[in-house]
Amino acid sequence: MNNVKKFFSIRDLENLSGIKAHTIRIWEKRYNLLSPERTSTNIRTYSLSSLQKLLNITLLYNNGYKISKIARIPENEIPLMVREIVAKNSVKNHAINAFKLAMINFDQSLFFSTYNSLLADKSFREIFKDVFIPLLNELGLLWQTDTISPSHEHFITNLIKQKIFINTEKLQIIEPTKKDKIFVLFLPENEIHEIGLLFLNYEIVLRGYKSIYLGQTVPIKSLQDLRKYYDNLYFVSYFTVEPSKDKLDKYIKEFIKEVVDNGNSKLWVLGYQIQHLSDKILPHNMKTFNSIQQVVNEL
Repeated sequence: MNNVKKFFSIRDLENLSGIKAHTIRIWEKRYNLLSPERTSTNIRTYSLSSLQKLLNITLLYNNGYKISKIARIPENEIPLMVREIVAKNSVKNHAINAFKLAMINFDQSLFFSTYNSLLADKSFREIFKDVFIPLLNELGLLWQTDTISPSHEHFITNLIKQKIFINTEKLQIIEPTKKDKIFVLFLPENEIHEIGLLFLNYEIVLRGYKSIYLGQTVPIKSLQDLRKYYDNLYFVSYFTVEPSKDKLDKYIKEFIKEVVDNGNSKLWVLGYQIQHLSDKILPHNMKTFNSIQQVVNEL
């Protein structure tokens, strides 16, 4: 596979492991824990097996092992000790590291085996909250620092979406039990960051509500039609990059006027862009949330 990233800079190692480059160099010199190669211009690079080893060492280190003791452990025993710790504590950091390796290698089987091992003692909701949310937060940073490419991010987020779809579908077979609200989940035009909205849809359906999931890049005009069918609609959206700060007020005014005014409908919004809104000037039929958990509490 040509698209697998095989060599990493010390900055990549720092970004992926959370251990400072300075510390990695000390571990390398003093304890001979990693063996970098040199490029023709004498820049250190590290192989995938070095990255794997560093992630394992990091897990032991974060679980109270002194680095001098780790240095004395035979190399082939390190992965065994890591597995033991994981089995004992179900360590989320190990799972996050395994998912990162799966992403870097475009390795589906590693993704699924890690996920299935977590399922042994966690529910899907716990895996999403304890492992996938921290992982997605880290991915944002890794992407910004060029440690991973957009194709890595798409690969891993699509696998996570797949898990949300499967778990949501199991619930959608059951007839909704709550009739006081009907939720419409959508993203504004040019907004494609869907994973938070998908999980929110799962949480809404789990609680017995009817949900109409419309997904990415939905124009305001398309939402007006729904009022012909239902009255008590709660429109839920995630503003990650769109509408941008300068278009936000205009978008909300248009949305309220065209979609939710003159009825019992409401607009609920969360996501990065809501920081640019002032609570004092929000319309009475609109509410903002800082997290999925806040929305869940409101349900």
